[in-house]
Amino acid sequence: MKKILFLLTASVAIISCSKVKDGEYLITGTAKGIENGKTIILQGQDPTTRMTIALDTVKVENGKFEIKGKVTEPAFHTLIIQGANQPFPFILETGEIKVEIDKDSIHKSKVSGTYNNEEYTKFNEDLTKTQKSLIDFQKKNTQKMQQAQQAQDTATINGLMKQYMEIQTEVQANSKKKYLAYAEGHPKSYISVLILQGMINDPSTDMKKAESLYNALDESVKNTTPGKEIKSKLGQAKMPAVGASAPPVGDAK
Repeated sequence: MKKILFLLTASVAIISCSKVKDGEYLITGTAKGIENGKTIILQGQDPTTRMTIALDTVKVENGKFEIKGKVTEPAFHTLIIQGANQPFPFILETGEIKVEIDKDSIHKSKVSGTYNNEEYTKFNEDLTKTQKSLIDFQKKNTQKMQQAQQAQDTATINGLMKQYMEIQTEVQANSKKKYLAYAEGHPKSYISVLILQGMINDPSTDMKKAESLYNALDESVKNTTPGKEIKSKLGQAKMPAVGASAPPVGDAK
């Protein structure tokens, strides 16, 4: 009995340690190398105009910063760091989000702490591996291409372009497979609904396959803004084209 009471007490203690309630977010960040007083701006998108807007602005203190607020659904946002050369994207959602800013190499910055941000990190790492052959080719041949352009060596330029296009085609095909496999295996992930949104906007997409993927999504993901847009477009795809003949109802008597 004492053991059960201890476990219940421990569970309550863990729950009470959470710094946010449902519908709230807390971003705690480290910003090594960024001076005290430098600003960090949280940017999002206006739901009506779709324009980028500043949601909050904080200052770095002793290499750290904190942003807290309310959120209705997961959505990509960015942090604009004063002195950095590009924004840092992440998914704003309910929970405690941890951010490690690398000012000099923003792409090396890290985000963790919530389900969708953990998934976003793993997805990006996996995709980077898929695209490695293309990146390696670019690094290896950039100087060679520049020299060929200066010398107007069309044979070398055309040869490099041909190789690049072949690798790019292969990488795109493999990336597409990765997207599809991820969406099929992660029905609760916000990344999955964004993948499906991209599929819906591709004219070559098999709409029956897209509908099947949508139906398999968790309700929490279906209820996001992109989830609702997908549902609407799937409904439109089923509607007969303007001017199309109506299907026969029955034989005339």
